[in-house]
Amino acid sequence: MAGPSGSGKTTLLNLIGCLDTPTSGQVAIDGEAISGLSPGRRADLRARKLGFVFQTFNLIPVLTAWENVEYPLLLQRGRGDVAARVRAALEHVGLADRARHRPPELSGGQQQRVAIARALVTEPALVLADEPTANLDSRTGHEIVELMRRLNRERGTTFVFSTHDPRIVNAADRVIEISDGRLQS
Repeated sequence: MAGPSGSGKTTLLNLIGCLDTPTSGQVAIDGEAISGLSPGRRADLRARKLGFVFQTFNLIPVLTAWENVEYPLLLQRGRGDVAARVRAALEHVGLADRARHRPPELSGGQQQRVAIARALVTEPALVLADEPTANLDSRTGHEIVELMRRLNRERGTTFVFSTHDPRIVNAADRVIEISDGRLQS
């Protein structure tokens, strides 16, 4: 979705991502209304079906890239070979060689790639990305957009972007405008 700052893009992503609950209306994920779910059930739904790429990366600075990507899998006990999945996720974003580096040792683009790997390692059906290129230079931003398009084609992962970046708008299959908290068609 596209729109100016303050238009409600992040709020809508937070509603879709079960981080906030609507004061009116209803949000459903896979046919399940989130309003009536306990905080624990909402957390479980997020862990099973959603991935998040935050504008500020939200990486844990004392953990390595490997550990940041591994973390969501540890919350989902019993989801297969954790090491193989983390390795594959880091390889997919081109950072296998930086796995032992902590976020302060990585560039902004590398941190965003770690955030993308973390969002994808649980193999969610839907990834919510809030201004994923806002803190990146134009070349790195272009690489991030291309990476997400490739993951959409190869894995079938659906990405919902919140952005005012024309690169993302031009690369999107569908654009929904939001203005003053209202979707425009």
